[in-house]
Amino acid sequence: MVAVRWYLRYGLSYRDMEELVPERGVVVDHVIVYRWVPRFTPLLIDAARPCRHTPGDRWFVDRDVRQSGRTLGLYRAIDQFGQVIDILVAEKRDLAVTRRFFTQTLEHGPCAAEVSTDRAPAYPRVRDELLPPACHVTEQYATNAVEADHDRLKSRLRPMRGLKRLRSARVISTGHAFIQNLRRGHYELALDLDPNHQLPAALTERSRHLNNTKAAVNGAHPSTNATAATWMADAGVSGTRPAEDRGHGSLTTTQRYRHPDATSIAVAGDSLTAFLSVRRSRDGPQLRAVPNPARSAANMKKTR
Repeated sequence: MVAVRWYLRYGLSYRDMEELVPERGVVVDHVIVYRWVPRFTPLLIDAARPCRHTPGDRWFVDRDVRQSGRTLGLYRAIDQFGQVIDILVAEKRDLAVTRRFFTQTLEHGPCAAEVSTDRAPAYPRVRDELLPPACHVTEQYATNAVEADHDRLKSRLRPMRGLKRLRSARVISTGHAFIQNLRRGHYELALDLDPNHQLPAALTERSRHLNNTKAAVNGAHPSTNATAATWMADAGVSGTRPAEDRGHGSLTTTQRYRHPDATSIAVAGDSLTAFLSVRRSRDGPQLRAVPNPARSAANMKKTR
């Protein structure tokens, strides 16, 4: 969880995470962090959704374009209190995508009384369909608030050299907005603590809640002191995913890693020790080189 929080909060790369996380006693590879972020970020967002504050009645909407090999439309909406209401990343920037963005934004709370956007032609039509009573503001500098808030995301994406995959763009943008809302106090989580300690405490609380909920559904006892692979399994990851994330070749290997049998390990160690301690005889099986027919034919041609 520390790795996911650090990656979403600070401008770090996966290689940086590979160097920093072992300081907390967990040895991970950068590929493991790469797989943890898209897996656990949506789970944390869903777990913290009941504690989120209701958005305000004044919305500031902006549509930015991210280019790194492809063009992506990044829609963002914040309220007058600085809370990021919703984010939508899409390959197109047309009327249908704009309608879809406002539709899912309305799911977070009541209808807005005022919406500030730029002068894109799609906004007035969508506002007339979904927000008829709202006042539409298109004056100059009306969207300065959301553009200034968007600079935070731009500074986070700068070490990544842009967004290359649509799935990664969605996870990073939504995860960064989630962390920003937590830091600004838009969730009823750890508000009684010092502001510098609210973010780790809130994420720890939600991760434990998620772990306990999944354990209760499965009929198991909640465990807050579990390894990363076990936590992934308890969080609902399929059986093959922990094997992939740990770099194991089979599910059996991952299961033995997560729940080792001390007796089997001791027996295997004794067998290996006995095998290595036996003196080898020259009359025993020997290694011999097997010639490769294809390579032999190639050498014959070179000789000729």
